[in-house]
Amino acid sequence: MNRQNFKSRSLATTGVVQELPPGEEHQDDARRVYSPLREALKRFLADRRALVSMLVLLLMLLTAMFGPFLYQHVGISIQSDLAGRIGPERYHVYYHEELSRQDQLPSSAYWLGTDSVGRDILARLMQGLLISFTVAIMVEVVDVGLGLCVGLLAGYYGGWIDQLLARFTDIMFAFPSLLFALLLVGVFGPRANDFFEKVPLFGDPGNSRLLIVSLALAFTAWPLMARYVRGQTLQIKERQFIEAARTVGTPDWRIIIRHIVPNLFSLVFIASTLNIAGTIIGEAGLSLLGVGVQDPGSSLGLMIADALEVTESHPWEIFVPTCVLTIIVLSISFIGDGLRDAFDPHH
Repeated sequence: MNRQNFKSRSLATTGVVQELPPGEEHQDDARRVYSPLREALKRFLADRRALVSMLVLLLMLLTAMFGPFLYQHVGISIQSDLAGRIGPERYHVYYHEELSRQDQLPSSAYWLGTDSVGRDILARLMQGLLISFTVAIMVEVVDVGLGLCVGLLAGYYGGWIDQLLARFTDIMFAFPSLLFALLLVGVFGPRANDFFEKVPLFGDPGNSRLLIVSLALAFTAWPLMARYVRGQTLQIKERQFIEAARTVGTPDWRIIIRHIVPNLFSLVFIASTLNIAGTIIGEAGLSLLGVGVQDPGSSLGLMIADALEVTESHPWEIFVPTCVLTIIVLSISFIGDGLRDAFDPHH
């Protein structure tokens, strides 16, 4: 055997010389080398509070997506005032009313009881979760899309482009989300039912104003994202690897996509995660004020508004949606804190 193909390593404790293939002596060191993303993921998984919050949020998301279908196939038959004997596929629906079963406590038929007009609280709760997550996703798509584009252009090119986009962002900051939503609902609300009649989810009873509310929240949320992105872009574009890319003639669009955007990932991801909590609270607040989801639709804010009149006599009806809303907001906040600590360990 050719000894030149091996390297000898002396063990101080035994004095024994071992012959190892080339590169094997660095294998242990290689195993300890992790990418920054893997290190961040490792720190995030070590945060038990954030991990539990993510599991809770995932469970709620799955409940909102598949819970209504499963719930309508589980339960006993009941005697309806108008329809006779009906099964769970009829009364485990968020808009079905049984006036003789108003304000009931949890039972085998209604797992979380009924509200003041005899509607299933659990069915309405799952529909409210679906509404909250749908609004959050739509708002974040617009928030990240507009905020990233405007912030990148303003921060990378500077000059008159930066001044123009900065003034436009300031104008958008001047629109309070509540007043902007009221304006949009007042202008487009009366025609929303006809326009979204055949659109899934938005065409359901009471949900026609949902898209208008989402747009109002989105257009008042993206300026903050744009400022975050602009500030970070100003720092990144001065680094040496950006200067090196410019020196070799790399086009601006390639520099932005290949070098700047990947370095904005952690900032955008953390900011959007924290903004989801504010979006869900905003949608619930608008529904609570009567400009969001309308009866017979369901929303966490609308459930709270409906239960205000019976708070003293039936506190259970307001406790359930309020508790769920609180858990969602806290879970998202804990996840955002965990992501911030994972990507910025020196925070």
